[in-house]
Amino acid sequence: MNTLICGSMAYDTIMVFQDQFKKHILPDQIHILNVAFLVPQMRREFGGCAGNIAYNLQLLGGNPLIMATVGDDFGAYAARLEKLYLSQKHIRHVPDSFTGQAFITTDLDDNQITAFHPGAMSFSEQNHIGDATDVTLGIVSPDGRSGMLQHAREFHEAGIPFVFDPGQGMPMFDGEELLNFVEQADYVTVNDYEAKLLQDKTGKTIAELATRTRALVVTLGAQGSVIYTEGKEINIPPAVPAAVLDPTGCGDAFRAGLLHGLQQGWDWGTTGRLASLMGALKIASRGGQNHKPTRDELGELFKKHFGYSIKL
Repeated sequence: MNTLICGSMAYDTIMVFQDQFKKHILPDQIHILNVAFLVPQMRREFGGCAGNIAYNLQLLGGNPLIMATVGDDFGAYAARLEKLYLSQKHIRHVPDSFTGQAFITTDLDDNQITAFHPGAMSFSEQNHIGDATDVTLGIVSPDGRSGMLQHAREFHEAGIPFVFDPGQGMPMFDGEELLNFVEQADYVTVNDYEAKLLQDKTGKTIAELATRTRALVVTLGAQGSVIYTEGKEINIPPAVPAAVLDPTGCGDAFRAGLLHGLQQGWDWGTTGRLASLMGALKIASRGGQNHKPTRDELGELFKKHFGYSIKL
């Protein structure tokens, strides 16, 4: 059973400024803002929603297929995917473009200034759902605007159940478009902030939106998550992380847990708990793809956190 993951592939360049931004930005002078931050610490991580979700789903024993568009600089990422035995069959190279790039500068208060270049993501509509075979589940995660609209429509027309995960791409769409996404999708997943934005843009409450799809999942950070399905609210407890080091990619890890539970046909309580565990494991590690638990370790951790066993 293949899971088709539509979304971004990106490099995350993360820099640390050893001070506080507020000491160097004068509020009364922002109309002529011109500042430079010395960043002696820098690291480059492999990221993007599709890459992160696929990485985590493979840890769980799933069969992810990545569908994405990348640029001329994708060589290092391609080599990593080959080493991880992650298929590149549906990763399309767009000549004369860059792979998506996030440049993140963080200060000592964990404030962030981020610049994001979409690059080849802007051509994601060049990929089509019908190009992939043996797909039984999919996800539309943040990507180019046209590609997200097209892939949702193609999943729906093909009768392939899929998760709509708007994430940071939500501002690209108006209320009517978002409502159409919800009605086409079988499942919707958002964090608490995105849930508020979704309600504001569509004019519908979460309860109303949940009636238009099979399940709507709202994550609440350290408070766990809530799954709205069949007129019920299922509260999912959090898995307590061993450390809180880096939230980058936690949502993607959570979504990989959801996808795996759906593929296995598990109940929502178990599926939500696995997703919670994946997010907790990720936050204890820097970068979106550097945690490396084995499936046996994941099974042991699940029992430790939630009191019963699952077979991964």
